[in-house]
Amino acid sequence: MKNETRSWLEYAVENLKSAEILLQSHLYNPSLQNSQQAIEKFLKACFIEKGIKLEKTHAVLILVEKLRNLGFYFTISDDDIDLIDSIYLASKYPFGSVLPDFEPDEKICQKCIEIAKALKDDMEDCMKKRV
Repeated sequence: MKNETRSWLEYAVENLKSAEILLQSHLYNPSLQNSQQAIEKFLKACFIEKGIKLEKTHAVLILVEKLRNLGFYFTISDDDIDLIDSIYLASKYPFGSVLPDFEPDEKICQKCIEIAKALKDDMEDCMKKRV
C-alpha cells in the first residue's frame, strides 16, 4: 500500500471514530459531518492507491460512480449516497440542521456511521483489485 493511501485511510478512521464519540456526546451535526468525511476519505484513498486522478469533489455520488465504472464494488446504496451527499455543505455553516428535511438524531447518526463502517470494509476489495 502506498504511504499516501495509508495516510488517507488513517484520517478516514479518525473521522469515523470521531463520529462515534460525537454521537455518544449527543453532538449530532458534527457526528454526521465526520461520518461524511470518513466516507469521502475512504473513497479517495481508493483513487490514490490505484493511481486514478483524484476528483476535486465532496460528492460521494461522483466518487462512487467513477469507481464503479472502473469495476469497483461498494455496498453503499443509492439512498445512502443521497443521504451522505445531503450532509456535506449543510454541516459546514450554521443554517440550522445538517439535514435539510429534519433535525438529525441518534438514529440517523448511527445509520451514517454504519454506512461509513461498511464502506471501510469495502476498501479491502478496492486495495486488492487492479485497474
